[in-house]
Amino acid sequence: MAHEDDSEPDRPRHRDSETRHKRHKKRRPREHGARDATSGSEGTSRRSGQRLSMNALAQLNEYNQADHAPEPPRERERSRPKRERDRPRRDEYEAVDVEYDSPRRERRRRDDYGQSGGEHDTPRRERRRREYREEEGGYESREREREERRRRRRQRNADIDNYEDGSREKERRHRKKDRRAVSGAYAEEGRAPELRGGAASKHSSYDSYDSIVKEKEQAASGTPWYKFWEKIPALDRKKKRWIIAGVVLVVLIIIIAVAVSVSKKNSSDDSGPDKSNLGDISQNDIPPAARGTYLDPFTWYDTTDLNVTYTNDTVGDLPIMGLYTDWDDSKSANNRVPALDKSWGDYSKTPARGVNLGGWLSLEPFITPSLFNYDSKLNIIDEYTLCQHLGPKTAASTLEKHYATFVTEQTFQEIQAAGLDHVRIPYSYWAVQTYDDDPYVFRTSWRYLLRSIEWARKYGLRVNLDLHGLPGSQNGWNHSGRQGEVNWLNGTNGDLNSQRSLDVHDRLTKFFAQDRYKNIITFYGLANEPRMVSLPAAAVTGWTSQAYDLVRKNGMAANVVFGDGFMGLANWQGKLTGMEGLVLDVHQYVIFNNDQIVYTHQKKVQYACDGWTEQAQQSMDTATGFGPTMFAEWSQADTDCADYLTNVGWGNRWTGTYDSGNASTQALTPRCPTQDASCSCDGANADPSTYSDTYKRFLKMFAEAQMVSFEKGWGWWYWTWDTESSPQWSYKKGLAAGILPAKAYDRDFNCDVDVPDFSDLDETF
Repeated sequence: MAHEDDSEPDRPRHRDSETRHKRHKKRRPREHGARDATSGSEGTSRRSGQRLSMNALAQLNEYNQADHAPEPPRERERSRPKRERDRPRRDEYEAVDVEYDSPRRERRRRDDYGQSGGEHDTPRRERRRREYREEEGGYESREREREERRRRRRQRNADIDNYEDGSREKERRHRKKDRRAVSGAYAEEGRAPELRGGAASKHSSYDSYDSIVKEKEQAASGTPWYKFWEKIPALDRKKKRWIIAGVVLVVLIIIIAVAVSVSKKNSSDDSGPDKSNLGDISQNDIPPAARGTYLDPFTWYDTTDLNVTYTNDTVGDLPIMGLYTDWDDSKSANNRVPALDKSWGDYSKTPARGVNLGGWLSLEPFITPSLFNYDSKLNIIDEYTLCQHLGPKTAASTLEKHYATFVTEQTFQEIQAAGLDHVRIPYSYWAVQTYDDDPYVFRTSWRYLLRSIEWARKYGLRVNLDLHGLPGSQNGWNHSGRQGEVNWLNGTNGDLNSQRSLDVHDRLTKFFAQDRYKNIITFYGLANEPRMVSLPAAAVTGWTSQAYDLVRKNGMAANVVFGDGFMGLANWQGKLTGMEGLVLDVHQYVIFNNDQIVYTHQKKVQYACDGWTEQAQQSMDTATGFGPTMFAEWSQADTDCADYLTNVGWGNRWTGTYDSGNASTQALTPRCPTQDASCSCDGANADPSTYSDTYKRFLKMFAEAQMVSFEKGWGWWYWTWDTESSPQWSYKKGLAAGILPAKAYDRDFNCDVDVPDFSDLDETF
């Protein structure tokens, strides 16, 4: 933007303070007061002081502090004409309070001025030359004086460079003092820093008091980080860049160090999935057609103890991907049972002591309620509706994470340490095949099933494979996959689902007939808990016979297990005879029976010792029962209070809220022993740490009584190893709470003494 005085070079410039302030930002005069010198007395009268070189100012401040004697006037100056002696000298100054300006900043200011070519335009310089020629000595003598002054200035600058660090120290001392030095004209234009003692620029004279208050507040609170560069002496641009780069580099080093530390910590934790063995292969090793499928190990959530070398080989049309070629059957669960490569012997003489891995590969809401924590209006009540709600992609990722984390190698280590020797692994048909519009996650659970068998092998645990969910649902309960109608051997698609179930067993038994499974898989289940009260008994026994023949034809040597169907043990006498290795599976609970849940604590223990022992012995005798009988599910829970235990939203019998929709099974009045409003689930669902000693004693005695009874048959499997929030259904939590024996084979109670009446124990929980 052009200024008004740019068109009149011969007229002295009299800018207002604002204009002069703006011009100062663009070009700094090499020597303060030069323009005033050319305008004579008029310029002198208009200004109360002249601009001084900040270099001269710094030198003079230092000179005064050192208490030097004033330099005697030079002869040349005494010979100056009077008119020139009256003109203010450049070395004159006024002492005011202002922040000290460093010599380095002054030198840069001089350098900037030299590069700019000066503040004044060419006509003004020509006029000054004419004036100097007219004065004594002429222009040439004046030039010699200037050259002499430049020489002395260069000498002073060299001296300043030698003690620049000292100047910085002096600068700090200057800041501590109230006394500051600056040229009058410099302060008048408002170009000086904030002045103490009331001095201020023309642009902010009315703010002088506030400025002092603000400065005191800043002094008390410290300098903000964003004003750091304003407080230090000005550095040349290159050095500032180096400092900034250094700071950035230090910050980056700190960030990298912290990231490495966190990474190492995380790698040492077991909280995340382990995929370390993927480093031995490349994604290019996976054929394009298999990438992104269940055969692609790069899509697996966890690859711990899995063979990630790609293969599409199958046995029984089921993939072996994930298995290693070697195995070792030399381990035993403990010194009371044989190693895997040795014959177990007669189960009637050496009964199994095991535990279920329920709620893992076949979901059950009461075991993992967090997976079913949705608004009841969404009606998410089983694995079918959960997968339907989540959709294929989210269901796959959600359930695989559950598979990888709910059961780990540590699970099998802890099972062995508890004195157990068998593990029952429930799984469902979608590990093998899905049909029609099934929303289930296909085949992912198969990989985890195979790995779990290898972990069981590592700890000498024998395996009971249990097909927990069959096509069409064999019982209509949530743990079959789909709650509702029983469409297995029943309804429009009953025959179709019957054949599909046989097809699943055909493929499974061909796979598990391999040599690597002959020692470890000792029980093979056909159908968990078929609900025979809703099915034709003849259809169930006929299908069981077909399935047994199929298993044996495919070379499966394990004991074949079928469920009692809740028909009553005596009703199986004389049925399915002549089938070697066929075993009847019975699940004993008092809490799912409206007539038994009302038993007192004492009577529950007595019933376990007497009633279930008698039933086991009758069933084991072919004259009164089927024969070989095992008890693959039971718990020490004495109520049905666990959330979702009786299906999502159905309530419980204990408090009279069990609304099954079936008049013969529902319980709409309290069924705890008192059978009144005092029945409560608070105690049963409480943390075990709050249990009274008497209640703990009862729970442990009730568990040990069942162990004794079920060992009259082929043994037992507790339901289940772990739960999220139901301690009376968790063997792991029961051990921690002291309500189960530390070793399954070393018990305190064996039904050989009288059962106490537990009179000091409230019967409402």
